[in-house]
Amino acid sequence: MTGEPVEAAEPTEPTEPPEAGGPERLGGAAELEELRDRWHRAAADAENARKRCDRLIAERTAAERLRVSAAWLPVLDHLDLALRHAEADPQSIVQGVAHVRQDAQSALARLGFEPIGAEGEPFDPARHEAAEAVEDPRVPPGTVVRVVRPGYGGPGGLLRPAIVAVARPSSSAPGSERPDHGG
Repeated sequence: MTGEPVEAAEPTEPTEPPEAGGPERLGGAAELEELRDRWHRAAADAENARKRCDRLIAERTAAERLRVSAAWLPVLDHLDLALRHAEADPQSIVQGVAHVRQDAQSALARLGFEPIGAEGEPFDPARHEAAEAVEDPRVPPGTVVRVVRPGYGGPGGLLRPAIVAVARPSSSAPGSERPDHGG
């Protein structure tokens, strides 16, 4: 002891006993710094993965737009051809429109959407919209008797439902009388 007065150093941070969870419990400042570094690296890796995913989605979206657009080019080509020959024989115009329709249907098929809704099939509310109910004694009730507008669907889902006319029970069939609702 030299006889010089000893001043107590003021703590810069409150200290906790090691069992309370302070830096001493983690093994010291070096280990704490290593944990911070690992956390920052993990956060940077997550951000880089998010950016890679965003780029991949953008690339795939652009590729799909190109694929869909290319599928419709033959339809436009045939429409242009039909317009150039508008003064021609009406029968050739009808044939041209039929070809354009076939091209359009082929484009949808290449994209995975086939026509749905055919006469004679049972009405399915998941694939059809009933535009009207008609009496048709030739088919059982609930059968599609006319397709007003075809629908399109595929493994990826329903593009649009078919709008159809559906057979209803004949009013002359036993048990098919509709109740009077007081009208």
